[in-house]
Amino acid sequence: MPPAKNTATLMPRINAILSRPVSAQSLAMFRIFLGALLVWDCWRFFKYDRIWRYWVEPDFHFTYTGFDWVAPLPEPWIHIAWGMVGIAAFCVMLGLFYRVSVIMLTIGFGYFFLLDKAEYLNHFYLVLLFLFLMCFLPAQRVLSLDAWLFPSQRGEHIPYVTVFLIRAQTEIMLLFAGIVKLTPDWLAGEPLGLWLRDQADLHPLGFLFHYDWVIIAGTWGTVALHLIGAPLLLWNKTRLWVFGAYGIFHIANAGFFNIGIFPWLTIAATTIFFAPDWPQRFTRYLLSRFEQLPELPLAPSTAGLPLPRFALLALAGWLAIQIILPMRAWFIPSEVRWSGEGHRFSWRMRIYDRQAAGIFIVRAEGQEWVVEPVDYLTERQVGKMLVRPDMILQFAHHLGAVWREAGYDELSVHAEIHKSLNGREPQYFIDPTVDLLSAPAAMFSADPWIVPLDERIRGVWEN
Repeated sequence: MPPAKNTATLMPRINAILSRPVSAQSLAMFRIFLGALLVWDCWRFFKYDRIWRYWVEPDFHFTYTGFDWVAPLPEPWIHIAWGMVGIAAFCVMLGLFYRVSVIMLTIGFGYFFLLDKAEYLNHFYLVLLFLFLMCFLPAQRVLSLDAWLFPSQRGEHIPYVTVFLIRAQTEIMLLFAGIVKLTPDWLAGEPLGLWLRDQADLHPLGFLFHYDWVIIAGTWGTVALHLIGAPLLLWNKTRLWVFGAYGIFHIANAGFFNIGIFPWLTIAATTIFFAPDWPQRFTRYLLSRFEQLPELPLAPSTAGLPLPRFALLALAGWLAIQIILPMRAWFIPSEVRWSGEGHRFSWRMRIYDRQAAGIFIVRAEGQEWVVEPVDYLTERQVGKMLVRPDMILQFAHHLGAVWREAGYDELSVHAEIHKSLNGREPQYFIDPTVDLLSAPAAMFSADPWIVPLDERIRGVWEN
């Protein structure tokens, strides 16, 4: 009987915690940071002509399963659509017509995300998750034009669940970013050693990268920062120190690697762990250096309205998906570093160095054609495709469709691809004897046509 009583009182206590009023300021600042970063990223895409290179130049796109119907708009509409993403991000940053703007931004960003798996990036995925959540959160209550223009939308306080959602999503990402690095190669210093030694002559402290202990300290320190630092963000006494460590880590990443807005996005997301009224506290701290400030009114001590049951169920379901989805690779009997099965949506960020080269062979009616992938794909797509089995299979089926359209039947498509992982000698990645047109595409098991990795730890001391 006592366990039943505890269970009966647990949910009301959780509801009371999640529904208690907190300051709306930290969520508003996150909205501003997120919108500003997306405005900057949209501008960078125009500046470096990425819209053309990613979505216009390719003749073939690697669509996601179930989203084959998502196709690039013709010129100039695709540039206009990307411009509308930038405008929506600007409105989100300002908090102008926020609810409409954030929904349009989510739809627009999601559209471009789904156009081609070759352009998958973990920070694009993280942005999409944040945007989806922000569609349901009242991030326009303060520090927004909506709060200024429409008094009915003003409000100094919001339920704690709105802050909790962004905190939980960020915490999950940070923890998994550390867990996935617990691999033999990473703990032995690879591929970080490969990358940093390539840049040794480009940075003032680059000479340090020639020392194995520096590389090992970097790899183990990264794991510790995520697995120990991320939980310590939840503790008030260690939060500021861990935030500073994360700031240094991400600024260093931005300097050494070309990873776009991800370092700044993560720093922005990490601010959500501070007290919900941290912008006001920080501002008052600065102003108090110059003048005496009056005492702030006390925060409301009354409980907020209880959250509906469906909201609690939706919250639990969302968090369960965010935890289970990155774990799926653990249940596939293959080496994800090599096979790539379960790689996407699992926060495996910059932990592999995979190089590959190969050709495809089409056979039909007693004839044989050797196909160079670059004849059908952009160089960027080729580089991504040759190391990812699902994209290899997708491209093989595309070749089959091309040959069928030309009037050939009884086709077979084979791949001869050699791949290297973290500086290893290249080896066969795909079984060249397998006809990829008839090869099964496993969702929750290992693909039998992937040649297993010659498993051997690769460490910095071998270079």
